[in-house]
Amino acid sequence: MSNPVYLALDLPQLDAAKALAARVKGHVGGFKLGLEFFCAHGHHGVHEIAALGLPIFLDLKLHDIPNTVAGAMQAIHMLQPAIVTVHAAGGRAMMEDAKAAAGQATRVVAVTLLTSLDERDLQRTGIAGSAHDQVMRLAELAETAGLDGIVCSGQEVAAVHRQWKDGFLVVPGLRLADNHVADQKRVVTPRKARDDGASVLVVGRPISRAADPLAAARAVEATL
Repeated sequence: MSNPVYLALDLPQLDAAKALAARVKGHVGGFKLGLEFFCAHGHHGVHEIAALGLPIFLDLKLHDIPNTVAGAMQAIHMLQPAIVTVHAAGGRAMMEDAKAAAGQATRVVAVTLLTSLDERDLQRTGIAGSAHDQVMRLAELAETAGLDGIVCSGQEVAAVHRQWKDGFLVVPGLRLADNHVADQKRVVTPRKARDDGASVLVVGRPISRAADPLAAARAVEATL
């Protein structure tokens, strides 16, 4: 992958998302379309962004019984996404069925722990131990289930890379050194995540909400 940066296009207006994508497409490697975008614009919106010619990452975080997740995966097969997310917490059977239902060219990766969560949040949901321990447990489960990789924060990616050498590792919640972290709790810079073994770097607000998105995309690219 020549440029590992996927721009998160989680904008409510399709025209604005298309305009932003067209403006920066020469400086990113693909586009991540999340739940907000997909619920607002559906298959049509995905096709509109895919027409720009870069890979599409459908970050839908599927999490349900195995049969339902497999059906959802089959329903998006025609969109030919490069990457799709499921929740590792859905269990091994769900992940196995998701992978079996995906297209051959689609990487299925499991979300381990959202970058907006930390140890206190884990404790409140009844999960003991550190965020790091939880990510490592779920990464091992995803590998056992036959998935292509996982989603984790930049704080865990080096350890996961050591454990899963050929895993496809997606790191979201990235910020440049001078960026405000907003609602993210476990963040690193794109350069740090890449050096630690990240395969894909998901960058959203540092580009999409910048005063000059093109300059911001170039700045992120230059750090790599």
